[in-house]
Amino acid sequence: MNTRQTNERIEQFRADVAGMKLRDPATGLDRLLVKLGVAGLVAGPCFGVAAWFISHGTRNPLQQRDAIVVGLLGLTFAVVGAALFVKGALARFLRFWMARLVYEQQVQADRLAAAQGNGDRRYPVG
Repeated sequence: MNTRQTNERIEQFRADVAGMKLRDPATGLDRLLVKLGVAGLVAGPCFGVAAWFISHGTRNPLQQRDAIVVGLLGLTFAVVGAALFVKGALARFLRFWMARLVYEQQVQADRLAAAQGNGDRRYPVG
């Protein structure tokens, strides 16, 4: 496949993707969830440290139990934040992977069509 055909395929792929009217993954809810995930990853250890200082700064069992609750909240924030962050990272990677897979499959289909003697994949032989 020469450079001209490759450029035509890339432009066709871009036009097909634009025709699908997909939302941009870098904006909107996905980006917000990733930011919330990072905030949870930062807030979780902060809550844990605060809980440690609260529990060790008093002999009152009621305050120490409150510190346990604060520590558990910190753990929850950290786990949920990590899940949101991983979800955002995997979603971005899988979108790229899926686009690459579709492109490679179309190139392979063009190669097979050319090998059968029919260069236009819209009109298969047989």
